[in-house]
Amino acid sequence: MKRYQDYAVLLLRIALATGFLSAVSSRLGFWGNYSSGWESFLVYTEKVNSFAPKNFILPIAIAATIAESVLGLLLLIGYQTKYVSIAAALLTFLFALAMTYSFGVKDPLDYSVFVFSMAAFLLSTVEKYRWSLDEIISKNKTN
Repeated sequence: MKRYQDYAVLLLRIALATGFLSAVSSRLGFWGNYSSGWESFLVYTEKVNSFAPKNFILPIAIAATIAESVLGLLLLIGYQTKYVSIAAALLTFLFALAMTYSFGVKDPLDYSVFVFSMAAFLLSTVEKYRWSLDEIISKNKTN
């Protein structure tokens, strides 16, 4: 892989991780005045998942927050990147489908949710992840 491709893969991994971690940070209030907050996130979760029973909204919100936190951290450090990026792609694709069902296709297109999902799928096709925990583990196995 050419050097610029290594940088592009690293930046893609960081961009995806940052996207997940920023969203979680906002709903947990870590962005200060710029945060959406947990209650607003619950309202939005209910709107996005308009097809789900109301008593499923809190578990969906908690599960999404945990999944986004774990996926974001694992992408950031580059651990099990191939599998984590597939999980990230599936999670965001499901989110895009839920948005499409609830709001129409314009919102997920405007917010680039399909792009985010396909970028994660693209990341899963890379053979080697330079500057990652995967690379360190791989080197230790061969020595």
